[in-house]
Amino acid sequence: MNLVTAFAAVGLTAVSWDGTLSRAGARSLRHALDYREPYCRMSDNDMVLLMDAVLALRRERGNKALMLQAAGVLTPAQALTAYAMASELMRSDGPYSAEERRHLDVLALMLSIAQPEAERIDAVFDLLHAPLLSHESVALKV
Repeated sequence: MNLVTAFAAVGLTAVSWDGTLSRAGARSLRHALDYREPYCRMSDNDMVLLMDAVLALRRERGNKALMLQAAGVLTPAQALTAYAMASELMRSDGPYSAEERRHLDVLALMLSIAQPEAERIDAVFDLLHAPLLSHESVALKV
């Protein structure tokens, strides 16, 4: 597995943590990759081939084995970035569920990211995806 595949694999395991890949999850992963080097320079066809290859690896090995293999390819800095991408992908549709939290904990362990560092990363996405208004807030007048 090369670096490009490994990084995409971490994202795939985040959007398919429960064994299913929804259309929204696939779209979110593609969006997360589209703005990163080298993915942003890849043709649509190359991206489709990459996603097909990563999906085939996931079907063949399962999420945990795929995460572990990807973790072995990434440098510590790349692992932090991959974890941050996974955390945001999982947080963007609402607060982390208990199962999502467990997946992220396993991913952090596999990527050799210390718990305090993982918690700091997750806290950033809690902030970024926090609701602007609470239920008790009064509607804004424009």
